[in-house]
Amino acid sequence: MPAQSNPLRELIDGHAHLNEIDDIEGVLERAEAAGVARIVAVGMNIASNRKVLEIAASNPGLVLPSVGFHPWSIPTEPIEATLAFVRTHLATCTALGEVGLDYKAKVKKAVQWEVFARVLDLSAEFEKPVIVHARFSHQRCHRMVSEAKIKKAIFHWYSGPLDLLEKIIADGYFVSCTPALAYSTHHRSAIRHAPLERILIETDCPVEYQGKVSEPADLLTTLTHLSRIKDLPIEEAARITTANAREFFGIR
Repeated sequence: MPAQSNPLRELIDGHAHLNEIDDIEGVLERAEAAGVARIVAVGMNIASNRKVLEIAASNPGLVLPSVGFHPWSIPTEPIEATLAFVRTHLATCTALGEVGLDYKAKVKKAVQWEVFARVLDLSAEFEKPVIVHARFSHQRCHRMVSEAKIKKAIFHWYSGPLDLLEKIIADGYFVSCTPALAYSTHHRSAIRHAPLERILIETDCPVEYQGKVSEPADLLTTLTHLSRIKDLPIEEAARITTANAREFFGIR
């Protein structure tokens, strides 16, 4: 009989800012040692997009690139040039992101809406899944994604309203969870209510959680908290969330 694969050796970190990490070789080695088989590296502007593409090119198979235009980057980035960069490179990327809206950012909402609408058009044109940042803007983000007829979207680090979560799930979209499951009431509540078949795990590294700077190897922390919340063996939570990630990102 063929040997069964180990779900704890096939994990996929669905959201990492690898361009912000200095010791990239060490971080990737520790990730693989921890059972992380794929890392989706997201960009936020031209510089980070370019770095993400370089890291992915140097680590084929392990690092999957995703180019984006984050709302935090809008004030300092040339809008047309950034959108042109995304358009030029999106076809060869795994996903579009990180993109979305952030109502705490010091950027006029109308400008954010325009940029988000335009990158959503690119997602539809190139048929790429979208990684959505929705800070204090969950309702508007969902409406724009839905109205753009996006087939695949993930609401990153979802901590929004539960009634909206039901609509997100009904539309066939996904949500993701992070090590913040350890302490965030809203995040835990959302992930508790979301069906496991619509959840991806991530680190959002190098975000700091309770004093620790994260890296992809900390995906096990996310998975551990998720398995406890769902009252499932960690292997089962790993198997399902990895299958979700493979479906969402089109990983074979």
